[in-house]
Amino acid sequence: MIRLGLSGGIGAGKSTVAKAFAERGGHLVDADRIAREVVEPGTPGLAALVEAFGESILADDGSLDRPALAAKAFADEESRQTLNSITHPLVGARTQELVEAAPDDAIVIQDIPLLVEGNLAPLFHLVVIVHADERVRLERLTSLRGMDANDARARIAAQASVEQRRAVADVWLDNSGDPQTLEGAAAQLWTDRLVPFERNVRERRPAAVPLELTDPDPEWGAIADRLVARLWVLAGDRAVAIDHVGSTAVPDLLAKPVIDIQITVADLEDTASLSEALTVGGFPQVTSIDRDNAKPEPAIGGTDETRWRKRFHASADPGRPANIHIRAAGSPGQAFALDFRDWLRSDPSARAEYAEVKRTALAASDGDPDRYVEAKEPWFDAAHRRVADWKASTT
Repeated sequence: MIRLGLSGGIGAGKSTVAKAFAERGGHLVDADRIAREVVEPGTPGLAALVEAFGESILADDGSLDRPALAAKAFADEESRQTLNSITHPLVGARTQELVEAAPDDAIVIQDIPLLVEGNLAPLFHLVVIVHADERVRLERLTSLRGMDANDARARIAAQASVEQRRAVADVWLDNSGDPQTLEGAAAQLWTDRLVPFERNVRERRPAAVPLELTDPDPEWGAIADRLVARLWVLAGDRAVAIDHVGSTAVPDLLAKPVIDIQITVADLEDTASLSEALTVGGFPQVTSIDRDNAKPEPAIGGTDETRWRKRFHASADPGRPANIHIRAAGSPGQAFALDFRDWLRSDPSARAEYAEVKRTALAASDGDPDRYVEAKEPWFDAAHRRVADWKASTT
């Protein structure tokens, strides 16, 4: 299965997107619904809320009076934290039960209003944020839900900012217009990205990526940051370091629109569990690639291919191409990936030279990725020596 985190500010329209996904077969796990379930009459959750906020939060029939609770719980930060400390563990436990009950081939949609605030984004294969301007949200909350305007503003202010949501969003769906436009965008996302993503993960294969070069994209850094956060969750203490490397890590450099990430490990031979975690987590292993092209090393007086071994994974997400290189700490390939990136960052003429090498290699490749790589190798052999000289001059 794949797990999708769906979020957005109150009144943004998450329910419209969740409904569109559920109608197409998504396994919906709604945090708001669970939050109501765990504080129904007779539950330990409701008893804990009454103890914390008093019996005035109860309706005449003994159920939770949500506006009364909101008036107290959102009055200040301490009260909000008290509410969260009671409800979040209960919601988390029930959520886990529902996720585990999903079929193996499910696309699990977890609708979580406080996904950003809870720092939950890296736990998901993909995060979709539904956005609407604050003015639009306020109008919806007051006119459609009958919420008091001051209460609506307080709830909006208590949630994550637009910038915080953008930072975690793999997909940004704007719902400032009509619902039909949002439903159409959700349907297209389901068909073009989510369905093939789940299939690729289940079949343990990377998404197909066309060979192309594009101008630098300022979003590459943010995409890499989200990937690194996701990979840290998957790798845990099996990783020594996780770094954005390759051309997309170099400003102003023409590149394939594929994010390269290097995971540094202590011992390359002890990576079976890491590779499995990455594969299940959306980055299947490509077993046909097990080393970098070895370069001459003056320190050993020649070339030793065994020193350039690695494990290689690639993203199963057709909307976010990425290569994951697992290399041992201190290996020449691991060091070169970092030094080559930093050399290009520091030398505009080297960046321009490498961009021209890419253009020439692409023209000679006839769309074949292997031929593209082979065409660049002679330049890389010389660049390896130049990078070593640059490194020596800067240390």
